[in-house]
Amino acid sequence: MKLYYSILTVFLFVINSFSQDISGKVTDIFGKPINDVYVYNVNSDLHTHTNEFGNFNLSKVAIGETLKLTKLGYKTATIEITSLDSKVTIILEDAIFRLSEVILSPTININSNLTKIDLSTNPVNSSQEILRKVPGLFIGQHAGGGKAEQLFLRGYDIDHGTDIAISSDGIPVNMASHAHGQGYADLHFIIPETIDKIDFGKGPYTASKGNFATAAYVNFSSKDKLEQSKVSLEVGQFNTIRTVGLFDILGNQTKSSAYIATEYIVTDGPFESPQNFNRFNLFGKYTTVLENQSKLSFIGSHFSSKWDASGQIPMRLVNDGTISRFGSVDDTEGGFTSRTNLSAAIDKIIDEDSFIKTNLFFSKYDFTLFSNFTFFLEDPINGDQIKQKEDRMLYGFNSEYNTRKNFETFNLKLQSGIGVKVNSNKNIELSHTVNRNEVLNYIQLGDIEESDFFGYINTDFQFNKFTINPAIRLEYFKFNYQDKLSTNYKTLSNDKAKILPKLNFSYAQNERIVYFLKTGIGFHSNDTRVVLQQDKEILPSVYAADLGMILKPNPNLLINTAIWSLFSDQEFVYVGDAGVVEPSGKSRRLGADLGIRYQLNDFVFLDFDANYAFARSVDEPNGEDYVPLAPKLTSVGGISIRNYKRFSGGIQYRYLGDRPANEDNSVIAEGYFVTDMNLNYQVSRSINIGLIIQNLFDTKWNETQFLTESRLQNEAQSVEEIHFTPGTPFFTKIKASYSF
Repeated sequence: MKLYYSILTVFLFVINSFSQDISGKVTDIFGKPINDVYVYNVNSDLHTHTNEFGNFNLSKVAIGETLKLTKLGYKTATIEITSLDSKVTIILEDAIFRLSEVILSPTININSNLTKIDLSTNPVNSSQEILRKVPGLFIGQHAGGGKAEQLFLRGYDIDHGTDIAISSDGIPVNMASHAHGQGYADLHFIIPETIDKIDFGKGPYTASKGNFATAAYVNFSSKDKLEQSKVSLEVGQFNTIRTVGLFDILGNQTKSSAYIATEYIVTDGPFESPQNFNRFNLFGKYTTVLENQSKLSFIGSHFSSKWDASGQIPMRLVNDGTISRFGSVDDTEGGFTSRTNLSAAIDKIIDEDSFIKTNLFFSKYDFTLFSNFTFFLEDPINGDQIKQKEDRMLYGFNSEYNTRKNFETFNLKLQSGIGVKVNSNKNIELSHTVNRNEVLNYIQLGDIEESDFFGYINTDFQFNKFTINPAIRLEYFKFNYQDKLSTNYKTLSNDKAKILPKLNFSYAQNERIVYFLKTGIGFHSNDTRVVLQQDKEILPSVYAADLGMILKPNPNLLINTAIWSLFSDQEFVYVGDAGVVEPSGKSRRLGADLGIRYQLNDFVFLDFDANYAFARSVDEPNGEDYVPLAPKLTSVGGISIRNYKRFSGGIQYRYLGDRPANEDNSVIAEGYFVTDMNLNYQVSRSINIGLIIQNLFDTKWNETQFLTESRLQNEAQSVEEIHFTPGTPFFTKIKASYSF
């Protein structure tokens, strides 16, 4: 491989020696490099982008031509080329956010721009809200705010992460072979004020993303540096308090930065049985630029949470007035969890056009959850409470080589990466308990060791307006399980390899319209226990295609639209009475996405997203082939005001349409329309006060719903009906922050 890269580099150097190039570096006013700046030759329509180190190289230029440099949040810079002999340095100044700064091209990551727009115009203040920044992604909480959210996207009830790959600063969030759900993704260790960028992509089209990246992937990147230190306090209904501290350690140093962030939350929630919820977060990051301009970062964080929950309640008890919407049948549900993350990352420059990114990560994770979905259906004496517990270590590394070369007729960008991810899970448990304390019997108990090795090659062939992106990814899994309930010691094991090709196209007709076609194969792995005990398919595939366009009919209007299809080899179904995930049959999905961003002026922004999905099981007869809880129509939107005479704020809605709750659509999970509002006033340069209102119009809505068979202790027969967790009623918080 090393010899291959050496020969390729020499070959490209010989070709490039016959063309005229200009190289440069883009920084902010503090000397920090700015990546993904759009560098455009206004005389020839040729363009490029800066890399992670702020470096760029543009070919086929001549003295006297003009370069234009743009990026969201910075003033546009224009320079005239006066020399090709030396590297130029351009400083971009901060500016009022303007949608007109977005330039369309075949290589632009429009998704990152959308989230940059949304984060800038409508900031978030909870880990749940940052997921809502992904257009079309809906969340639902049904365990007192402590358990990972239930996710919905592109016609998938993703459960807690089965069909979406989530990472933060290169650290995987999804937990394979989790005690509660395959791909379980708990993002509560993220402090939203530390988030700098959200990168996402829908569909399995990105070679650098592997397991669970079927409906989408999402990657959160934290800030390298704080603009200023800050402390804030939020106080609201239901005994809610949230405190946040952001502390810059090194100040305005040119080459190094460091900060610490903390968060502490307590609340009882709107429920009649107090949630007694608390969450503590601690996050620290150190970043430095080395003598060779390579970048080194270290991250350490710790998160812990404890809560009580009222659980999912049956509709019949609410309808007959036995309990209120915020009552409970078994209020001994709840749990506790913690996660400690350590990571190190280095971005090393090889030359002006090549660099290597490497990160190592380690997570120590604990989880205990008590649930009772069916009350007294299975055990009429003690009840059906279950405990799900695990003690996990997650560790591994990723390393990626990036290079770009300019040929006479096209430009080439090449990424190649390797990595490994290991989930080591001790005493993963599913047991029947009573009152959280007594274990009546063990259903599952054992040790899991699941290793995922991967490699990929991604190429971009850029022919001026046209880009072809072929890529391939290779995955190899090794599964081990020691069943501690077996009378004889034995390690069950299996392994599986998978090849995942991708092929994407894009065409920029001009700066106002880009067309794209994406195709690819993704997968989600099965739980190790399912693979080894039930002999089910190990790495079921998802086949997908997207066809769409990005439009900019005027400088202040951006439209993103696509039609898409997804075919899954195997669905996963959550079985409430057993608290496990089981595989089912094949499915197909068709849909359409529409996203609109409009900037009325320097202060007013409008956003709108609508998503439609048609989901059906393949192997079931017509009329009995509905996919339970698959979302059909979703929409979010709103209006935001930013920095207008010291005022900022906005009003946002989210809509989730009615969905089938069972396979024949005879039971409906009702949809909802909920509106939130926030308003902030900058009292002085240091002091900001705000008002946050959730569910502004006090809508009665069900956040999560399941069709479940249950029986109360005084009932002779069981009943199958909708069980739900109520959505938050009208809820206000006031906020004050001090910056220094």
